[in-house]
Amino acid sequence: MEKFLEIVTLVNGKINDFVWGPIMLVLLVGTGVFLTFRTGWIQVRWFGYIMKNTVGSLFRKKDAQDHGSNLSPFQAVTTALAGTVGTGNIAGVTGAIFMGGPGAVFWMWVSAFFGMCTKYAEIALALKFRNTDGNGVHKGGPMYYIENGLGKNWKLLAVLFALLGGLASFGIGNIAQSSEIAGAMNGLFGLDPLVSGIILTVLVAVVVIGGVKRIGQVTSLLVPFMSAFYVVAGIVVVLMRITDIPGVLAAIFTSAFSFEAVGGGVFGYAIMVAMKNGFARGVFSNEAGLGSAPIAHAASSTQEPAEQAIWGVFEVFFDTIVICSITAFTVLLSGFELSVASLETFGTTGAAAVAAFNSILPGTLGGTIIQASLIFFALSTILSWSYYGERCWGYLSRDNKVVTSVYKVIFVLFCIVGATGSGQLMWNISDTLNGAMAIPNLVALLALSGVVATITKDYFSEKK
Repeated sequence: MEKFLEIVTLVNGKINDFVWGPIMLVLLVGTGVFLTFRTGWIQVRWFGYIMKNTVGSLFRKKDAQDHGSNLSPFQAVTTALAGTVGTGNIAGVTGAIFMGGPGAVFWMWVSAFFGMCTKYAEIALALKFRNTDGNGVHKGGPMYYIENGLGKNWKLLAVLFALLGGLASFGIGNIAQSSEIAGAMNGLFGLDPLVSGIILTVLVAVVVIGGVKRIGQVTSLLVPFMSAFYVVAGIVVVLMRITDIPGVLAAIFTSAFSFEAVGGGVFGYAIMVAMKNGFARGVFSNEAGLGSAPIAHAASSTQEPAEQAIWGVFEVFFDTIVICSITAFTVLLSGFELSVASLETFGTTGAAAVAAFNSILPGTLGGTIIQASLIFFALSTILSWSYYGERCWGYLSRDNKVVTSVYKVIFVLFCIVGATGSGQLMWNISDTLNGAMAIPNLVALLALSGVVATITKDYFSEKK
């Protein structure tokens, strides 16, 4: 058995190196570049309009509207944000900076800039080609726009995406997050991981069993609260070291284009390392191109594809340009030595993030903020991924209620597996599956880019 596990670990490591490696990262960012041209640079030309009609619309009084069994546009975006704003925004960004230097932050911003169009295209297609059942419930995502948009001959690609997504939900959407929650609960309250796992299982079960409508209701309350909590803490940190900001910005841009050799490596190695870590963290954080978020947006009651799709631009902007940048600035303002060896002295990237906040805020306040944020971020991710997985298995089983019900039960119980730290291999495999989801999704995005261009032209020509 041990030999078998060693082989599985080795094979998974090789595949993981590819799906999160340079070729795939270039393809992910390159797809964003291509879609940026096809949509007419909407993230630049229409940025003001997009912000006004997404986050800006939340401050305008609206009449009460019954969205039936579907989500409101805001609930759809908070469900999607719940899946993207996770532990990667803290621990992941910290690790990228220690391994790739300050320049990784610049390339993270670049990936987000083009990722705005990728996420926009995904959501537009999700609404354009979604299915609606007899009860008026909308169901969509990459598997649906692959089959309905490209035709029955492409169904194998749709099945592949759904299978990868359904399996990945147990690891990247559950085990990894449950593990972070258990660690944070132990740090804050000294709770045993098993106790944390049981509490988490009960909480998740109450929400997940209620279906997508209840998930949307919870995330619409949880996401704004947890985001505001972390953003305010980050602003305080920046203000306390405001005089160091010019130096930090200089380090980010200088390091991003540094062609010096690092650690005896070849000339130009530094810029390659910075790009790889920045691109990887940007894509992993905002999930642009991976195909998960469109599943949540497809459940929106919105009828106009582009009207919901512009939320995708805001989503990537907020997740990476705002949340990830706060973590990045805090780490750089801490003055820590940025190297792999230095990171190892902290033990984990999460511990390094805690140390960074504690170095600026008084006492252990920084650590408390990080651990509390990790709990909220991870919990919200679990809730949204429970729906992603449900939709994937629903597609594969033609919405068989027994299959989706069994999935929910297994998914909920996996919270204990993650909290007790007994699912590391499953997490590693799911991390690979999560990256592999991008392959069928990117094929569909490129093949249907003409549809995205038409949707964009029709929508924005009316707004001029």
